[in-house]
Amino acid sequence: MKTFSELNFSGRLIAVEGLDGSGKSTQIYLLKRWLEAEGIKVYFSEWNSSELVKSATSKGKKRELLTPTTFSLIHATDFADRYERHLVPLLRAGYIVLCDRYVFTAFARDVTRGCPPDWVRGNYSFAAAPDLTMFFKADLEVSLNRILEGRPKLKFFEAGMDLRLSTDPYESFRIFQGRILDQYLAMSKEFGFVTMDANENVEKQQVLVRKLVSEQIDLKKFKRRSPLPLPPSLTINQEAREVEEDKEAA
Repeated sequence: MKTFSELNFSGRLIAVEGLDGSGKSTQIYLLKRWLEAEGIKVYFSEWNSSELVKSATSKGKKRELLTPTTFSLIHATDFADRYERHLVPLLRAGYIVLCDRYVFTAFARDVTRGCPPDWVRGNYSFAAAPDLTMFFKADLEVSLNRILEGRPKLKFFEAGMDLRLSTDPYESFRIFQGRILDQYLAMSKEFGFVTMDANENVEKQQVLVRKLVSEQIDLKKFKRRSPLPLPPSLTINQEAREVEEDKEAA
């Protein structure tokens, strides 16, 4: 896979990956807010958010009708729609595009669910590689505790209950997410992930994230000519709480 930089796109794509509860969504949201405050042209996109398949995905999950293959194909359709209609045009226009999960999520999850690796990768063969991929590596117990701090129980699919790994959702989560972690670790060297210690506190991680982005991308090239008006400034911890509250409300 060539990166967008290697394909001579004007923009740059930054992706974050990690287990459910790793804190990657909080970190990329805080990065987005910081880049906006710096006057950078930035666009954010998250996994499984295309309006094209959102309704079908929701219905399939509620009725537990999705097989590993249909799950994989729906997510591939979601990604292809966002890639062609949002990501590529904005990268051509010189934006920094932030992705909360990229194709590596499918490579890890779908294979863990039993889909053939070559088949899964073939479904995403049209996609270029991110210019920077940060993998937020958290201990399983840390991820589990973070999820349960925000809501009373695990979701059916995040716990891998569809795979019948265990009748106990917490044990199923540990098995399922542990296998996904193994997939990520196997991909890390292949795709050049930058591994972040997601067990650290939010503020320390965000300092490292901003430093890494500043070192690897010449942000001056992506400055807006006219800065956008911004909402009142919040501390990193306040913003982190807002992210978790918004995700719970969704």
